[in-house]
Amino acid sequence: MGAARSPVRVACLGMGWWSDVLADAVKRSGKLEIAACYSRSQDKKDKFAAKYGCRAAASYEEMLADGKIDAIINTTPNSVHLETTRAAAAAGKHVFLDKPIANTVADARGITEACRKAKVVLALGYQRRREPHFRFVKKQIEAGVFGRLVNAEANISRDRLGKIDLSSWRYQAAGMPGGVMLQIGIHYTDVLEYLLGPVKAVSGQFVRLVLPGDNPDVASLVLEHENGALSTLNASYASASEYYLMNIYGKEATAFYDMHSGLRVLRRGGTNADAVACPQNDTIVEELEEFVRAVRGETEPEMDGEKSTASLAVILAGIKSAREGRRVEVAELLK
Repeated sequence: MGAARSPVRVACLGMGWWSDVLADAVKRSGKLEIAACYSRSQDKKDKFAAKYGCRAAASYEEMLADGKIDAIINTTPNSVHLETTRAAAAAGKHVFLDKPIANTVADARGITEACRKAKVVLALGYQRRREPHFRFVKKQIEAGVFGRLVNAEANISRDRLGKIDLSSWRYQAAGMPGGVMLQIGIHYTDVLEYLLGPVKAVSGQFVRLVLPGDNPDVASLVLEHENGALSTLNASYASASEYYLMNIYGKEATAFYDMHSGLRVLRRGGTNADAVACPQNDTIVEELEEFVRAVRGETEPEMDGEKSTASLAVILAGIKSAREGRRVEVAELLK
């Protein structure tokens, strides 16, 4: 047996709640090591450093100048993804960036190009597509079990009443345009594209019904896929509880998934949907370990800059559709 490889040394930028989720996954993996962290908030970075046993850097520039750091895990606000990632690429650091890649296609392309020119890995955090029920359905689709795909319906909902901080960029229209749909809905537009193929046009409606602030808390999209299938997605921060649903309809079989009942499959001619046992996996560890392999030149990230730019464009097309009251081609956003 060969000697164990040294962990990829990472520095964490941005100390919000998601930074801890990723840092916990780093610890579970053991294939990465957190060497340093930085936030403009002294208190946040000190607490993070103490919790994860790393150095609290005096500045982002200090972390970038550290030759022992291989990569940056970036959970900064969407609006500064371009600035922070461009700096990392210029310093020769690989980047694991939380979705969405940016708030605009122009920024997303700038991020992608900066990493390409610097020949560093850019990987985006889209862990939902890695859930075992969706991986199972994908394999069945590829095996021809579903026949022609015709339709899908999805829901991703959470209860945020009384739980949001209106000073946070995540809940402001300027920091998270499209509100709930860009923040969490993008996970399921991604899954819908993963299973049914690319989206060519979107019709959207966005409203604010329950939460305070200036951002939509309920949104709905009708997605037209390039293969002719139609899908719908509802996203909400105003529901009574957390809920996830994804039903995929093919000419020969249908898959039903929801977070409470798990996955079931009904084949043409059948009368009962059969339960499918899906072993649990650690989706966030998986995407981080894929990032490690990409840094070592062993693979390519499943969600890279170009794919994540296309994913962003689907949401932006929905926002544009809701604003202008018309069907919007995704290509309009990618011109």
